[in-house]
Amino acid sequence: MTDALELDALWDEFHRVVNMTSQELAVWLKTRYAGEETEPLTEHPGSPTGQHVLAILQKRRTDLTDDDVRIMYEVVDTVNAQRDLENTPETNGTHRRHRLMTLGHDPLRPS
Repeated sequence: MTDALELDALWDEFHRVVNMTSQELAVWLKTRYAGEETEPLTEHPGSPTGQHVLAILQKRRTDLTDDDVRIMYEVVDTVNAQRDLENTPETNGTHRRHRLMTLGHDPLRPS
């Protein structure tokens, strides 16, 4: 597992880039994967990563697993990489925003 200082920094960075609350993310995952032509929603709709982010948001730092830490690094890296592309015209748009929101980051929300 990660050392305490590194884990503290990751925890803070994860909660900075994941700017949606657990309630907002849960609603988003349900609505994102629901539609007129889709099957009824399961108990845990959304991507596995989105569901894992939601689970992490509902945990205390002391309850994190190695898998949680891996997902947190993945989410931080993905969101930061997307931020670097924000001024590139072909990366702006609804699809990009929806993909990031599945990770708990709404790019339209002020940092």
